[in-house]
Amino acid sequence: MEKPRLSFWQIWNMSFGFLGIQFGFALQNANASRILQTFGADVEHLSWFWLAAPVTGLIVQPIVGHYSDRTWNRLGRRKPYFLGGAVFASLALAFMPNSAVLAAFIPPMFVGAGILMIMDASINVSMEPFRALVADMLPSDQRTLGFSVQTALIGIGAVVGSWLPYVLAEWFGIAKTAPEGEVPLNVIYSFLFGAIVFISSILWTISKTREYPPEEYEKYHPVDSKEEDIGFFQIFKDFASMPKTMKQLGVVQFFSWFALFSMWVFSTPAIAQHIYNLPVTDTSSEQYNDAGNWVGVIFGVYNGISAIFAFFLPAIAGKIGRKRTHAISLFVGGLGLLSIYFINDPNLLILSMICVGIAWASILAMPYAILAGSIPSGKMGIYMGIFNFFIVIPQIINGIIGGPIVKRMYDSQAIYALIFAGICLIIASFAVRFVEDKDETVHLS
Repeated sequence: MEKPRLSFWQIWNMSFGFLGIQFGFALQNANASRILQTFGADVEHLSWFWLAAPVTGLIVQPIVGHYSDRTWNRLGRRKPYFLGGAVFASLALAFMPNSAVLAAFIPPMFVGAGILMIMDASINVSMEPFRALVADMLPSDQRTLGFSVQTALIGIGAVVGSWLPYVLAEWFGIAKTAPEGEVPLNVIYSFLFGAIVFISSILWTISKTREYPPEEYEKYHPVDSKEEDIGFFQIFKDFASMPKTMKQLGVVQFFSWFALFSMWVFSTPAIAQHIYNLPVTDTSSEQYNDAGNWVGVIFGVYNGISAIFAFFLPAIAGKIGRKRTHAISLFVGGLGLLSIYFINDPNLLILSMICVGIAWASILAMPYAILAGSIPSGKMGIYMGIFNFFIVIPQIINGIIGGPIVKRMYDSQAIYALIFAGICLIIASFAVRFVEDKDETVHLS
């Protein structure tokens, strides 16, 4: 039985919580390295601290996916996970830039890394059930639209989150520098505001979205098999029998997210050194904080472009296919990252980030739209969680080896990490051709 089609605004409300999730995620991406360096972290160790994020995702998301497939209470099926994750993520956002208050007991950079782990675990608890919710609620011909709306909201939240420290400093005069070892006020206020936006947007989705109760859900999602659920160990069984399309997409995801992790971790030191001509040891001067604020601005640019481009993805995919759309987008993003090496004017980085934004929009939508058609309906949550392995494993590998490579092979010149990231996106674009898309012949709107 085909599920009823939803209106655009129903899809918008259903996905609105992603705005807050990405608001917090953007603050983390653009500022975590700067905060950790302020607290004393060396550029070589940045990727190690960032390991907290993908490691927690590796553990949390399949577990959340497994149990969200089997949850139903007064709040709903996926919504309890949205809310629980939002509460803890908001608390972590408020506390991370204030980690120095515990300096008398624990080095603040270790407190900051711990808060980064809690924040990312909580974001993961909120995030992946949103992917499953689209597949739960939408008929197959609306899935590309559903994931594209999510991508647009991700872009909007990320633009504001990325730009906020710059706006507070340059437009409202809030201090953008602080004594050595302290985080500037513009960053602290941005994280506090991000905590409010995060919880508020999740509450909007919870209040405006009705999930199908179990008896209605079963009408639209007939049981695919009668296999016995063996509890937590079912996760490992499902992993072993993952669909062929998921394995093929895993290669694409590996190179895509290896590249993204490099960009998030090393953009601030790379741009400070390569474009602002600052020494490696400069992590607290006004010029360094200008570079950090500008990284937030250009990260906002790529997220803004992704929000706009997301609305065109369904039409483009309908014309040339989802695989070709994704391949071209990744190739353009790779060229954007490679172009950074040839730039001397910080303003020209906007052009590079326009290219990255096209890739980011596709990364957030196309793999999930392709994947959803290959997953048994009763296992949507667990397989969306398992699919996250192909996002976090490349980040973990990059986190382990990325810092030492920058230190020893690149002589602490982080720009070369961005060059390699561009090459990885181009490799990912070629890997798309080997992916089987079962629904590609269906016109998606």
